[in-house]
Amino acid sequence: MQATIETINNLERRIALTISKNNVEQEVKKRLNKLSKTAKMSGFRPGKVPMKIITEQYGAQVRNDVVIDEINARFNEAVRDNGIQMVGAPRVEPKPANESNGDDLSFSATFEVYPEVKLGDISAFKLTRPVVTVDDNDVERTLNTLQKQRTTYTPVNRGAQNGDQVVCDFIGRLNGVPFDGGQGNHFPIILGEKRMLPEFEDALSGMKAGETKTFPLVFPENYHGKEVAGKTAEFDITVNGVGAPKVPELNEDFARSLGITDGSVDDLRAEVKKNLELQLAHRLENLMKDQVMAMMGKVVEAALPKAMIEEEMRSMAQRMTEELKRQGMSENDICFPPEAFRSQAEDSVKLTLAVREAVRANRLQAQKEQVHALVSEVAQTYEDSEAVIRWHFEKPERLANYEALATERNLVVWAQSMATIEEKPMTMEAVMDPALTFVKEEKAENKPSA
Repeated sequence: MQATIETINNLERRIALTISKNNVEQEVKKRLNKLSKTAKMSGFRPGKVPMKIITEQYGAQVRNDVVIDEINARFNEAVRDNGIQMVGAPRVEPKPANESNGDDLSFSATFEVYPEVKLGDISAFKLTRPVVTVDDNDVERTLNTLQKQRTTYTPVNRGAQNGDQVVCDFIGRLNGVPFDGGQGNHFPIILGEKRMLPEFEDALSGMKAGETKTFPLVFPENYHGKEVAGKTAEFDITVNGVGAPKVPELNEDFARSLGITDGSVDDLRAEVKKNLELQLAHRLENLMKDQVMAMMGKVVEAALPKAMIEEEMRSMAQRMTEELKRQGMSENDICFPPEAFRSQAEDSVKLTLAVREAVRANRLQAQKEQVHALVSEVAQTYEDSEAVIRWHFEKPERLANYEALATERNLVVWAQSMATIEEKPMTMEAVMDPALTFVKEEKAENKPSA
């Protein structure tokens, strides 16, 4: 076998492969002989089927398999011997007969190579690092939330008011006809939580157990239920019961209900503070990671392999389809062509290239002790933590996610050491706001090109 490598452009390469027909035929004969010993065919005993029939039945498929195996072996050998970093799978095509030697089978394999990747000046970027600690107010606010979550409701013989739980039956009609989603039986509603439309809660306000009411309700134009959006429905409602809220006191019984065996309220506060500090640490880590990843996507300079983009496009389309199916949409109603995700896929590939280059150039790969620490952290949530750790280390593939996380953390730490850091004093409540981000959205025309 001979292989020559042709450069098509900065990323595409083509390898010309020639395979000996004689070697192919010898391997075909060997495989058919082996097959003949076990082949079963009507009218013949196992292993007694004539070779002519074996050849007629299986020869074409066996020859195809041999050729594919030979091409793969020779192609992989050429890639390895030439130190090629290939991206994606090769496109293999037979050469025309007039370009082939009569004693050989000739093919060409076209593929992409991993691009040269350059990272720009990271020190020119500014990252915002919140400066925040868990204080007594954070602890008390969390305790108040925990108390409210354990609110009970005591039946009362009075009109419903804000904060009460109202259990009711209701049915809604459009032009006298009930509509989907407009019925409820023994349905609990907390007045003031705003989980129902304001007109619905207003109608319940002041009603007592046993009372009924009919009232109109105008659905907003942007209501999620298209059948009723912008329309006026008529509701019949019956109140089954009204309950006044009773928030548990912060005492020993409450502490015990949250796992503090001796009922110490001080121990409960300490446990709450410890949990808040863990949540805060994870939140701060994620805020910094988001900024670092956004920065890495801006500093990379590299040609983007088509194979990587197309694979990412397919992956994004598949993830979107699966998410919509989980939300209840029929697969027949979902149509997301991969091409719709091209821009996002290009950004994702840029980031992948940048992260890989930063990790390679700065030796940021996960260390064994880092992986072990992450596994141990997860294992502590199980009763037999040592057994969990042993299970993870039995097979290398079980550690893949931990290695990726450790590498990612190394990258974030390295990037922070290189970039300019602006510290920003903040409260924990502000930091934990899900809407908080320090990643600035830029208009397409202002984005630096790759």
